[in-house]
Amino acid sequence: MTSASGINLNNEWHTPNIWIDMVREVFDNKISLDPASNYIANERVKAKCYYHKNFSGLSHNWYGNVFLNPPYSAPELSLFLTKAVKEYKLGKINQMIILTNSGTDTKWSNILTSKALIAFTNGRISFIRPNGNGYGTPSRGQMFSYLGDKPERFIEVFEKKCCIPNIGYLK
Repeated sequence: MTSASGINLNNEWHTPNIWIDMVREVFDNKISLDPASNYIANERVKAKCYYHKNFSGLSHNWYGNVFLNPPYSAPELSLFLTKAVKEYKLGKINQMIILTNSGTDTKWSNILTSKALIAFTNGRISFIRPNGNGYGTPSRGQMFSYLGDKPERFIEVFEKKCCIPNIGYLK
């Protein structure tokens, strides 16, 4: 849902299993942390630990193999992406995959595109509502951003299954 000014008002965009399975494949089936989640979403993600609205990922350390489907509204999106890059640079994260829309024309996108390997989806992801029903397709396509020491694995999994990787990776 968007406001009259075009700002996204909905932060509950749960990731379908097909995409989470790809994340797990890159991470050898071990998602340590989902820092922007909730109980319902984690039933699908199956992270060992997740942070939620009342125990914010913005206020706690990130570690291990991180999957992040951040809130899509402003300013939370930029805050989560800035935190993600900071935690990675501090060496707390082994690998991280971040799912966002492919808003390459946005300021928040620059936080990722200059630092991560990007895989753009072929088509749009049909996200899931908290009640289990689909949303239909969003107005933009999506991208998965990878930070970590196994970029070849990320490319192998995402290219084989669905996506177009960006070869301009900066570690």
